Amino acid sequence: MGLGRRKAELLFRERIVFDDVTLAEMVVWLVPAPVPPATHRFKYRLAYVVGGERVLGYDNERGKGDHRHYKGMETSYEFVSIEQLLADFVADIERERRSS
Repeated sequence: MGLGRRKAELLFRERIVFDDVTLAEMVVWLVPAPVPPATHRFKYRLAYVVGGERVLGYDNERGKGDHRHYKGMETSYEFVSIEQLLADFVADIERERRSS
């Protein structure tokens, strides 16, 4: 019997609704192998949405690696750990909510 193909394991999924037009969604998976060019085994999608538009997001995808979206701009993100990623995302949301 072969080992078969391992599947991604959902580690975390949470949606926070701030009001009628504002929400944050966080989804993190543990994947069998890193998504190149990343070297870690996490696949994630974090988004802060206001009025149907993504204002802030963190994600990683094949070919792009770890990156951050903010008001239409995309910059690379240095992934350290899931805990740090979530802390950075929450801090960015808090900063954005204070400035709105």
